[in-house]
Amino acid sequence: MRQLIVSAERYFEFAVLGTSWRTEFLAGVTTFMTMAYIIFVNPSILLDAGMPLAGVTAATCLAAAVGSLLMGGLARYPIALAPGMGLNAYFAYVVVKGMGVDWPVALGAVFISGVAFLLLTALGIRQMIVNAIPSELYSAVAAGVGLFIAFIGLRNAGIIVPDAATVVTLRNLRAPVTLLASFGLILTGVLLCVRVRAAILIGIVATWVLAALSGTVQWHAEPYSVGSITSTALQLNVRGALGRGLLEIVFVFLFVDLFDNVGTLVAVGKKAGLFDETHRIPRVNRILFSDAIATITGALAGTSTVVSYIESSAGVAAGGRSGVTAIVTGLLFLVALFVAPLAGAIPESATAPALIIVGSMMMTTVAEIEWADPGIAIPAFLTMLAIPLTFSIANGLAFGFVAYTLLKVLRGRFREVNWMVYVLTGLFVLRFWYLGR
Repeated sequence: MRQLIVSAERYFEFAVLGTSWRTEFLAGVTTFMTMAYIIFVNPSILLDAGMPLAGVTAATCLAAAVGSLLMGGLARYPIALAPGMGLNAYFAYVVVKGMGVDWPVALGAVFISGVAFLLLTALGIRQMIVNAIPSELYSAVAAGVGLFIAFIGLRNAGIIVPDAATVVTLRNLRAPVTLLASFGLILTGVLLCVRVRAAILIGIVATWVLAALSGTVQWHAEPYSVGSITSTALQLNVRGALGRGLLEIVFVFLFVDLFDNVGTLVAVGKKAGLFDETHRIPRVNRILFSDAIATITGALAGTSTVVSYIESSAGVAAGGRSGVTAIVTGLLFLVALFVAPLAGAIPESATAPALIIVGSMMMTTVAEIEWADPGIAIPAFLTMLAIPLTFSIANGLAFGFVAYTLLKVLRGRFREVNWMVYVLTGLFVLRFWYLGR
């Protein structure tokens, strides 16, 4: 047994990464708790597409478990996966309700995009795209994702709300949910200041308990069983997707998933210090294979595109550095497969403080940006700003790429730009043109 543990520690590079089983376990639990909301939210969105609620709930847990276990065990990164927010809304409201596509056909399109991901990875094209990202933008992506996470946390806490006149504004801070989130924010902050390693996890649990005691948690058990997955599993219609010529839909799934995943990977890897000395991502092909297989699995199980989650940053902030963090998260999603309603009962007021604090931690990367050089500062700033304001990591990367390339070319330094950067910039410009139609 001892030899097995030592071999596992060597495989996951515990000594190199300076981590331990306890740290990785706590980090995995922290990641799971910050993203457990997807167990309820994803089924509620896909329900509007006419999909069975219980079946999608089980499919969500299974897809998240498989994706996270693959990422942790094969790629050895502390990044968890689950059906992506945004893409599930596109699936339900644009493809199914807007275009009148039956949900099995839409699942077929998701499956095709996953297979396309797998082929692009096998051909090395996705690796080329990842490696083409200018290293000058790495820090900006990480900081932009930090702002994005914090913005989501402030929204979930009820501190920031929509406003017709000013876009967003401050909410009544005396609201019960906001008071609970404020309690969690202060508690977690204090624990971090006194160097408590499990500060984020303790903050989540303590706020959750307080919410339950105060009667703030709104949770009603829904009829559910693991066997419900049969109502969505293997119900996809690939032939129907090909027959309807849904290439536009497949392209959207491909494009958004690719660049959201790349952005998340860069942000989490930057924060965890997982890049090598040449600013490259070790084992990048394994990462890309993992998320491609996860998307295929999700489509077969009965859910929309599976992506890397920015909430993984919470586990990294809690000390997670190896794939064990993602494996723990994946195992917890497997457990959730049997008790999904209970796992989904973690209130947003408990996880919002963790997102705000993790966002603040990720802002440290702004110090690495060469602000004195406008050719770097402007693309970096646009990347940082666009990610939270457009609610999309892919959009932030698009703004940064286009600005970076244009400034290089207009300064006569076009030879410094990688050919793949030109290709991606062209694709981003075409995407902006398409979205503006």
